[in-house]
Amino acid sequence: MSSRTTTEVLLTVAPPRSRRRLFAPAAARPFLQRTVHLLIVLIGVTFLLSFMLDLLPGDPAASIAGEQATPDQVEAVRQELNLDKPVPVRYALWLGDAVRGDLGVSYRTSQPVGEAIMQRLPVSLELMLLAQVIAIAVSVPLAVLAAWRPKSFIGRVTTPVSTLAISVPEFVVALLLILVGAMMLGWFPTQGFEPISAGLGANLVTLALPSLAIALEPMGAYTRLLRSDLSRTLDQDFILAAKAKGMSVPNLLFKQALRPSSLSLATLAGLNTARLLGSVVVIETLFGIPGIGRLLVESINNADIITVQGVVCVIAVAYVLVNVLTDLAYAVIDPRVRHGR
Repeated sequence: MSSRTTTEVLLTVAPPRSRRRLFAPAAARPFLQRTVHLLIVLIGVTFLLSFMLDLLPGDPAASIAGEQATPDQVEAVRQELNLDKPVPVRYALWLGDAVRGDLGVSYRTSQPVGEAIMQRLPVSLELMLLAQVIAIAVSVPLAVLAAWRPKSFIGRVTTPVSTLAISVPEFVVALLLILVGAMMLGWFPTQGFEPISAGLGANLVTLALPSLAIALEPMGAYTRLLRSDLSRTLDQDFILAAKAKGMSVPNLLFKQALRPSSLSLATLAGLNTARLLGSVVVIETLFGIPGIGRLLVESINNADIITVQGVVCVIAVAYVLVNVLTDLAYAVIDPRVRHGR
């Protein structure tokens, strides 16, 4: 073998370090792209919100100063809060402070907006997480059984029940749960919230009805989507080969078929995780839960523009970050995605 041939073989078997470094930036390119997308979405959402809030009827300065305030006092409030400046200038001032972690101070309570959000965000996150756990814990077994035995009782009722769950609005479900679970049976409180520090049992009791009201719609969506994907997966050749080898049904369904069928479910669950932060607005108001959704409603009613901007900014950040984590989870769920990249 010539020296040239030997060198070619060594390059093929063991590529040099310089060649491996050449591909390192390519692996980081998706993360850089996602970071750019995050910044664009955040700037677009917060700027549009500033522009829309400026179109609201009424004068925020007069509302903040009070009904008994004189015109000079109203003008002083307007200048102090930069309400006399154009929207782009006011937004640039807010954005400069937000980049440094300062979301401003509430007009009404004089409390830093970041502090108010951090006090209420854990409540909304717990409610959202509990709703997602309930939805996934119920929908996955139902979808697997319905796909495996489509002509059974579960297979026949899954589709109409899922459609009904998707169609009913969350506030209607919440009112029905309050009527039955709280007023008729008396098992749960109609309003109020107990933190985990007061006891896990008391905490879960106060969040039971709100989490069920939020979980019903994604539960139906997850069940329909996963059943459809599982039905297609169970017709694949590798599933038929596993059946021919005598593989057990639990192993066949939950290890072989469920994993490649979960990509669409992971996408929808990721989108719903961020979307539920918006859904908690109505539910937290109905059940009197002191979360970020109720803070947003109170801020809108009080024309507290700074707090509204801060809350919406946090929701936008959560929405984009969850989408990024969902994309990264694809490689864990299905190795084919990782190898393709």
